Amino acid sequence: MPEAQVRSLPVPDGLEGERLDAGLARLLGLSRTRAAELAAEGRVSLDGHPVGKSERLRAGAWLEVVLPAPPAAPSGEAPEPTAADAAARLGIVHDDDDLVVVDKPVGVAAHPSPGWTGPTVVGVLAASGYRIATTGAAERQGVVHRLDVGTSGLMVVAKSERAYSALKAAFRERTVDKTYHALVQGHPDPSGGTVDAPIGRHPTADHRFAVVSAQAGGKDSVTHYETLEAFAAASLLRVRLETGRTHQIRVHFSALRHPCVGDLTYGADPRLAERLGLARQWLHAMALAFDHPGTGERVRYESTYPADLAAALERLAA
Repeated sequence: MPEAQVRSLPVPDGLEGERLDAGLARLLGLSRTRAAELAAEGRVSLDGHPVGKSERLRAGAWLEVVLPAPPAAPSGEAPEPTAADAAARLGIVHDDDDLVVVDKPVGVAAHPSPGWTGPTVVGVLAASGYRIATTGAAERQGVVHRLDVGTSGLMVVAKSERAYSALKAAFRERTVDKTYHALVQGHPDPSGGTVDAPIGRHPTADHRFAVVSAQAGGKDSVTHYETLEAFAAASLLRVRLETGRTHQIRVHFSALRHPCVGDLTYGADPRLAERLGLARQWLHAMALAFDHPGTGERVRYESTYPADLAAALERLAA
């Protein structure tokens, strides 16, 4: 039987003061009407207390939503695919004895973690019969790098033990080329350059990261960027990561006061995101290049924009 899903997540700063139904709709990609219905049914709580649709959100408060299970299909009929089913359809870009490269959709985590009940790359691959390297923590086996749940694009997972060791070393030694496209608010000045600023845990918000000094725990973080196209309200950038800190692109451009469009956690304007129909940050892992651990050959894989990001660009250009 299908089971209800529980989604737990912090309220980002960008939703401070928003009505619950509006904020919940943006966070989970629901209609505002459906978000209001969930609140009316007692399925939404804020810091452990049930709340109504007109409750005002508080940044950093913990939001918990119980999503009802989809109705069971009549006997002999296949069930209708759910949003989680759709999100779990990984695009397999390359597959061999050593590794698999996937085009991760938004809404899929790299691996299981506390508070996350949705699909994961590791879980979907395992359920689909893929053999994954057993090195590493149990919940992260085969994972040599990660993408945020709200970031789409290319990710490589190790299938063999030699691939795991070689790829971990390659990421550590910075020989992997990681290229992203990011749509940021406004126009960075200069239009291209390098951000070299250490990143660590945010001093007051556990769910966020920030530019902090090395003395305060910040780790070396280097981001290179160039502007591909400038629009009236935003700029499309090509971004190359030299390091791979959690939320690195999001943190660096937020620190420059040019947050990724739609990234409410790091200060993006929710009005622009709403106008562009975005329910997440506009950030996509476009290309990945590394030395293949089996052959030693330099390989490169590329992705294209998913539908929501492409549609946002079209609206911006209109």
